[in-house]
Amino acid sequence: MTDRVTAPYGAWPSPIAASDVSRGERLLGYPSVIGAQTWWEESRPEEGGRTTVMHRGADGSVAELLPAPWDAHTRVHEYGGRSHLPVPRRDDKAITRYGIVFANLTDQRLYLLEPGASAPRPISPEPPAPGALRYADFALSPDGKRLLCVRESHPHPAADGTPARPRRAIVSLPLSGRAAEDPGAVTELVSGADFYAWPTPSPDGRHLVWVSWNHPRMPWDGTELRVGTLADGGVTNVYTLKGGINESVLAPVWRDDSTVCFVSDWPGWWNLYEIGLTGPAIALYPAEEEFAHGFPGLGQRPYARLADGRLVALSGNADLTPGVYDPATADLTPLETGGAGLTSWLSLESDGHTVVGLAGGPRTPLSLVRLDADTGRTEVLRRAAEHLPEPGYLPEPRAITVSGRYGATVHATVYPPTHPGMRGEGPAPYVVWAHGGPVGKALGLLDLAKAFYTSRGIGVLDVNYGGSVGFGRTYRERLHGQWGVVDVEDVTAAARALVDQGEADPARLAVRGASAGGLTTLLALTGDTFACGTSAWGVTDLLRLAGETHDFESRYLDGLIGPLPGYAATYRERSPIDRAGEIARPVLLLQGSADPVVPANQAHTLAAGLSERGVRHALIEFQGEGHGLRAADNRRRALEAELAFYGEVFGFTPKGVPPIALGTEYAPVRVGAAPQRSDGAGTGHDHGAGFGSGAGAGGETEAEGETDLDLVAEPLPPLDGPDPRAGAQEGMAAGRDHGEG
Repeated sequence: MTDRVTAPYGAWPSPIAASDVSRGERLLGYPSVIGAQTWWEESRPEEGGRTTVMHRGADGSVAELLPAPWDAHTRVHEYGGRSHLPVPRRDDKAITRYGIVFANLTDQRLYLLEPGASAPRPISPEPPAPGALRYADFALSPDGKRLLCVRESHPHPAADGTPARPRRAIVSLPLSGRAAEDPGAVTELVSGADFYAWPTPSPDGRHLVWVSWNHPRMPWDGTELRVGTLADGGVTNVYTLKGGINESVLAPVWRDDSTVCFVSDWPGWWNLYEIGLTGPAIALYPAEEEFAHGFPGLGQRPYARLADGRLVALSGNADLTPGVYDPATADLTPLETGGAGLTSWLSLESDGHTVVGLAGGPRTPLSLVRLDADTGRTEVLRRAAEHLPEPGYLPEPRAITVSGRYGATVHATVYPPTHPGMRGEGPAPYVVWAHGGPVGKALGLLDLAKAFYTSRGIGVLDVNYGGSVGFGRTYRERLHGQWGVVDVEDVTAAARALVDQGEADPARLAVRGASAGGLTTLLALTGDTFACGTSAWGVTDLLRLAGETHDFESRYLDGLIGPLPGYAATYRERSPIDRAGEIARPVLLLQGSADPVVPANQAHTLAAGLSERGVRHALIEFQGEGHGLRAADNRRRALEAELAFYGEVFGFTPKGVPPIALGTEYAPVRVGAAPQRSDGAGTGHDHGAGFGSGAGAGGETEAEGETDLDLVAEPLPPLDGPDPRAGAQEGMAAGRDHGEG
């Protein structure tokens, strides 16, 4: 073995260039499986993020089904979810081939691509304006003739321009396409709640089960599992099977015609349950571990039913792995997939016989995987990335727990500096990452953005602060009313613990976060633990966010901070824009000029405040980009700027990276231009959750390569037509519960 050379941390030569990270991976999500055939959604960074539907045949051949400019991406809840569904096409009463139904990004209409057809045809009505009618979370009726889904309607704004709140319902429409010309062919089955997910008909077609919830709750706070009778084109006899304002019920699946399996966090962990149509609910395998990543996105499930009655389910804490639950023995048998490098699973799907899922590991890219439920053997069908650095340049993560304020347990993962030919002396510089959401989590998936730092001698500490999913409801609820407090305390405690262990240099600690993590970052800089910080499209003005964000999250802050107007003073106390005078450490601000979630003027106002205080900072605004960076060149620039920023503050010169100009004057730098998507939706996005960034539950990793799991994917920028934030300014009056039918 070659002796390693001693060199300053941060200046090690690395084969992982910013351009290697910025080119990105294929973004894989939402698989479907029928027999030996598999479908999935795949986003193409080289095409401006366009999402196509891919197919793998029984012979192993892989084909793209949707050519440009078609873009399979629903925008229900702004964050979307599953955007396609394979549908059988019959020939002389036998199923011979499959078409696909998909939601198209630009107009949000549903289209059907028939086998062998040259182009898709619409099957839903033409909306009054692009994006005014949106569809997601698809299921077929048992006879295969109708599509059931969640529909989101965006009414025209009022005469004075005030946006109207979106309205959601569960609907069905014929696959024949009749509804494209006759809107009356769409049948509204269920309405009355603010939000819906997982509409699922029973195998005999007599009942429909779904999950619903109302403002001000988020789906990880409280939902209801409801059921009704399907008859005469409608749903009657609706009642609640399980759930309530303090119980999160997710992902129903019919075990048989009269029994439903689901995931519930009552009394404290997301566990597997089943319930008959007349109750009661039975816990299948009670355990202090999670059987779900939280709200995984519309149309995604963390477990699957096999034809013999067994369940293949994911379970664990931060990272979930598969096991098989056998109702005959009430035992859960783990499936050993770690030997294949698949230690973190995002989702599972099955047709009752074949199981597929999305999985990866610290040195294994996110992959579409076929899983043998009997042996645990895996077959990788598609990888998000094919060309990786040598393993010696990839860090080996280490999970740790530290003691936070008042003795609270804090979960984190250490990614130490890693290089096969280099070493440093003494404690290393570390960048502490605060994930987005804020109700999300950091996953143990391969992340070249982390390796970009660790291969240069800069460690990364990824913190699952209080409020993160994966550690039970009590841990999640530590953030209730405490966003901007608990998260800041926890990232600070984790950093100090690494210093106390002699691993991190106390003088060279940085903190960074995107969106919700940006708020954590900026507030952490009001203390004395961190030498500097990077906020990427970070939340700075909570009052403005509460008034302008889209309907799905318009009451999110009620739980994270408190309802307005009563908590207005607390919103100001927790807003970095109102506490700029307390920030004395250097700050790097990265911002998209067309951000629909955190408007660019928030970053400019903060930068101006830092300038008034004489704080060294830099503001880089990426022209045409949204809540995250899509353009590969912009992602490269951002990563290089961040490394140069740490070098400037920590006193090292990174190789091959242009220097950054830090100053005390308000002097924003405007660079780049986001490429127009082939459909014309030109501004950028990432795939995080809530106000956060990261990997959506469908497995799509965000633009800069972070592997945070937030609970939904990041919203896209506005479509032409109604403002996608319609209803966000309805006011912050107290919430309500109401029924549906």
